[in-house]
Amino acid sequence: MRQRVAYIALSLGALGLSLFLSSCASIMPASGPQGPDIKFGQNLDIDGLQFSVVRLTPEVVDALARVEPHALAGAFTHRKPVPKQTFQIGDVVSVTIFEAAAGGLFIPSEAGVRPGNFVALPDQSVDSDGNISVPYAGAIRAKGRTPDQVQKEIVDKLRERAIEPQAVAAFRDQQGGLVSVLGEVNTPARFAATADGDTVLDAITRAGGIKEKGWDTWVVLERKGTRQTAPFVNLIDYPANNVYIQPRDKIYVYKHAQTFLAFGATGQQGQFEFGDWRITLAEAVAKAGGLLDAQGDPGAVFLYRPEPREVAAAVGVDVSKFKSDRIPVIYNVNLRDPGGFFLATQVRMRDKDVLYISNAQSVEIVKVLQYLRVIMATATDAINVGNDAVILRNNLRR
Repeated sequence: MRQRVAYIALSLGALGLSLFLSSCASIMPASGPQGPDIKFGQNLDIDGLQFSVVRLTPEVVDALARVEPHALAGAFTHRKPVPKQTFQIGDVVSVTIFEAAAGGLFIPSEAGVRPGNFVALPDQSVDSDGNISVPYAGAIRAKGRTPDQVQKEIVDKLRERAIEPQAVAAFRDQQGGLVSVLGEVNTPARFAATADGDTVLDAITRAGGIKEKGWDTWVVLERKGTRQTAPFVNLIDYPANNVYIQPRDKIYVYKHAQTFLAFGATGQQGQFEFGDWRITLAEAVAKAGGLLDAQGDPGAVFLYRPEPREVAAAVGVDVSKFKSDRIPVIYNVNLRDPGGFFLATQVRMRDKDVLYISNAQSVEIVKVLQYLRVIMATATDAINVGNDAVILRNNLRR
């Protein structure tokens, strides 16, 4: 009977101690949330930002590989070059008019009759109204038109006055529809797109290429008020991003080191540069010094990242619970499982990702025990001081 009572008392004491340690753990110093709190999607602050936790599996890794963001291709869906070049305001146009015989509108009779009689008009710029001027034909609309279309209107207006007129309109100097490439390129320039079509990489090449190594280089494409940014590597790895340029496009190349943040039980904490075209989650953990052997929980390695709705849906998140277009997702990889390392080598890091490794539960228990030891030592010291005072007083009375 006594043994049974002792066993029950011991069990209740252990349960009480466990509950006490659990309650104390929440007020102990820590570098971040506990692994179980993240895995179960628990917000300690009831008004905190909601998030979704996704465990890394082969299926999730495959989904992430399929939905690698294609920034330029997503914003500029036109996949073909401009069919034909058109005149724009500021372009310099040359116009030549042919007549079948002398004695017509432009070729005097004394010039003789010979095939190919023609007159070359002075070069002129497309004016602010989008027109050019042709004698006896008046204003000819040029803006937004191809040379063939301009030629046809000139001939139609001269048909009743000239002898079997023909016209040739051509670019003398393109100024209105130039493509601008500036920033971290060797030769910033403005130039006209070629007739067969130029891509973004073609334009950067014509500007002398990029100055620095590609992994720190970003490309901005602006067109008709739409602007999109992509890493330079995405133009190479994903050809769909290497879109065709159009007149008046602006391409800005700049340098920006891709970085990630590391917190928690890592060998080093702080901000780290990729230093390469791309790095994986496993490489990021290594760059941060790996897991602290006496502190980190291998099963609680987390990658924080806001994902577009389509990406979040592809990895299994119920996106209907979120209103924002960017959904907070926390990926969890278990490095206690040997296979977890293979998964970590297949997940690519993105700029501004956050890597967090939680402390092991035993570390938190040790913290609580150390805290209790300090309290008990303080109480013991107070008792000892009181006992010493009593002993001293008794000695004085003697």
